[in-house]
Amino acid sequence: VGAKLFFLPKYSPDLNPIEQVFAKLKHLVRKAAARTVDAVCAAIGHALDAFTSEECANYLKNSGYRT
Repeated sequence: VGAKLFFLPKYSPDLNPIEQVFAKLKHLVRKAAARTVDAVCAAIGHALDAFTSEECANYLKNSGYRT
């Protein structure tokens, strides 16, 4: 039916979209320089707002998933 089989390494962060998301999330949280639990939670909430649905679709597309 047109399916293709790709053999990938056991673990490849370049092909895992969550790794790309976590990299950006960690950058934004570090940039916020929050030093208390409440401040870190707030920084994570604000950082998550920075992700658009289009950007998330691009992470999946970049990793070889169809969107």
